[in-house]
Amino acid sequence: MQQEKETHLTPIGYLLWFFGGLFGYHRFYYGRQLTGLLWMFTLGVFFIGWVVDAFLIPRMNQDANNQFKSGDTDYSVAWVLMLFLGVFGAHRFYMGKIGTGILYLLTFGLLGFGVLYDPVSYTHLTLPTNRE
Repeated sequence: MQQEKETHLTPIGYLLWFFGGLFGYHRFYYGRQLTGLLWMFTLGVFFIGWVVDAFLIPRMNQDANNQFKSGDTDYSVAWVLMLFLGVFGAHRFYMGKIGTGILYLLTFGLLGFGVLYDPVSYTHLTLPTNRE
């Protein structure tokens, strides 16, 4: 039996934890929207949760790999595009969502609001693309 390709990568999780962990980016990446929002509004639950997450990332990665299906859209590539080129809609173009990609390109990520919304919803936006 062929082993399924990993959908999420531990090094990407640690990069998101280090650079955006106080805002819950690593939790959003692993599909944990509610705790990601909690981290975002409490700065990683007052920094303590951020430190604890350094030890929990391998388990979150394993859970995400079991929960999400691999496909044409790579979650890690999509996340990196969203973080660095999100205001230009690069992540939307990558997923094949040309209409919203053009909209993001012309409005700088819907004037920044779309770029704030996407980390919360992005893992679940990628899921239907991989089911096709």
